[in-house]
Amino acid sequence: MTPPSPDPLAVALEYDGHGAPRVTAKGRGELAQRIIETAREHDVDIERNAVLAQALSTVELDDQIPEELYRAAAQVIAFVLSLRGEMRLGRQGGGQS
Repeated sequence: MTPPSPDPLAVALEYDGHGAPRVTAKGRGELAQRIIETAREHDVDIERNAVLAQALSTVELDDQIPEELYRAAAQVIAFVLSLRGEMRLGRQGGGQS
């Protein structure tokens, strides 16, 4: 007999380019499934990272993520932006081409 799988966990982040990302939704089980379904319906990219999701689940709704999670969250955001072709490399001089 296989052990029951743990309830799924989902955490949604919003990042507007200023400050730190904010936790905008989080939940386990059926609520997690609804968060994931809503993300898919709105073409929001989904990254599976159980360790990061567990850490982010401790953050209160609408709060910015804590500094110790910046690097991990930044890696996920950079990955998602690169998938969308929105990753821009910084240039010296700030000029446009």
